[in-house]
Amino acid sequence: MTADTDRTASPEGVWDLTVATPVGRIKAVVEFRLRDGSLTGLASGAGEDVPLRDIAVDGSRVTWKQSVTKPLRLNLAFAVDVRDDTLEGTSRAGRLPASKVLGTRRTTPARTAE
Repeated sequence: MTADTDRTASPEGVWDLTVATPVGRIKAVVEFRLRDGSLTGLASGAGEDVPLRDIAVDGSRVTWKQSVTKPLRLNLAFAVDVRDDTLEGTSRAGRLPASKVLGTRRTTPARTAE
């Protein structure tokens, strides 16, 4: 795997997500960071911030789990494909039908100091 491939498939950064659920579209922000060789994450939306669990990257495929309490108490499982600065996939809450997930990576200014 080349450095370019790693960068393209990497979920690192801040993502604006839209989840198309049966009760309407839900907007959220998800941030992935590489810390000490491990990928960590935090999701924000509906007035709460929740940590991401069980984050796994397999090529361009990224999966994770998170629990939310708003608008309902749910355990969610996400599976998305990352392509450059977009992602697309699904979110599933237990036995409920999968909901479509679309996301765009936020662009940030380049750092001037290393």
